[in-house]
Amino acid sequence: MSDQPLDGLLVLDMAQFLSGPSAALRLADLGARVIKVERPGGGDICRNLYLTDTDIGGDSTLFHAINRNKESIALDYKQAADRAMLLRLAARADVVIQNFRPGVADRLGIGPDALRAHNPRLIVGTISGYGDGGPWVDLPGQDLLAQALSGAMWLNGSADDGPVPFGLSIADMLAGHILTQAILAALVRRSIKGVGAHVETSLLEAMVDFQFEVLTTHLNDGGRPPQRARVRNAHAYLGAPYGVYRTTDGWLALAMTPLPRLEALLDVRLDGDPFRDRDRLQAVLADRLAQRTSAQWIALLRAQDIWCAPVADWPGLLEAEAFRRLDMLQSVPTRDRSMLMTRAAWRIDGQRAAGASAAPHVDEHGARIRAEFG
Repeated sequence: MSDQPLDGLLVLDMAQFLSGPSAALRLADLGARVIKVERPGGGDICRNLYLTDTDIGGDSTLFHAINRNKESIALDYKQAADRAMLLRLAARADVVIQNFRPGVADRLGIGPDALRAHNPRLIVGTISGYGDGGPWVDLPGQDLLAQALSGAMWLNGSADDGPVPFGLSIADMLAGHILTQAILAALVRRSIKGVGAHVETSLLEAMVDFQFEVLTTHLNDGGRPPQRARVRNAHAYLGAPYGVYRTTDGWLALAMTPLPRLEALLDVRLDGDPFRDRDRLQAVLADRLAQRTSAQWIALLRAQDIWCAPVADWPGLLEAEAFRRLDMLQSVPTRDRSMLMTRAAWRIDGQRAAGASAAPHVDEHGARIRAEFG
């Protein structure tokens, strides 16, 4: 669509796997032209990361999810001709996204300073694992490791569970979202002041920012660590009944509610402090809620404006009318089939981004891009 907000902007996606490419994906969904710069031969390592035995044309479904609406050119940065080609691309680009290990891009002569020397209006966005210095700088910038080091994994789950990782590559995706925000802010500043920028974040910074609410509480509470509930913990700083409870046919999420209201509705004794007596109170609630179906409890509780919801699996979500009305799925044609995937989560003037193209093959657009920029 020619009226998309970033129509006319050129983005070079020099990143691999999830964090950087996901930021480039958001810019592509907003209308930018995104050229993915890959290694000759194998391309982005994400192409061969099989989460399941499902692949599309030899590439993982994960790769297709992250790299729709992009073109591909293969360049070997160690070769002078390919490095010169990259610099020509950067000289005409608006945004470049990188997620090399700290120092690698500079050693190759393609770091932020080298690129901006050819284009002072260029915005370079970089993502690292843990920043560009310090004792963790050489650790792999990998999602599970970042979750572990950030404290978020320790905060998850109930008291006796041990550390519980998220079921998603949340550090990668959050870092991509944060980098996108910073890039868009830098584009606004460039439109006002005419200068480019180097914007940075890391997986660790993204995970710390993700916890800003509870970390602020911890920092101003004498450093006292939060205590996870022993029964159906959902938030270490919230008292009973906040949590997830088993019913006879599923699970029920129960949010903040004054205990006296629940006591009357559920016909149970809930005397005590919501925080100090949280484990005992939630155990009482767990025993009571296990006696009926989720639908029965929801009918009773919602009628009294109690905040609750059934815990849906993916089939349940996809079948829900509320989800279908959001129109968040799209069919994207590939060379040999159509692939169903999600769409951008925003609407502008009531419309979602449309007209997605499939993720490219390695160097699929290389000849045309070389002719255009070479």
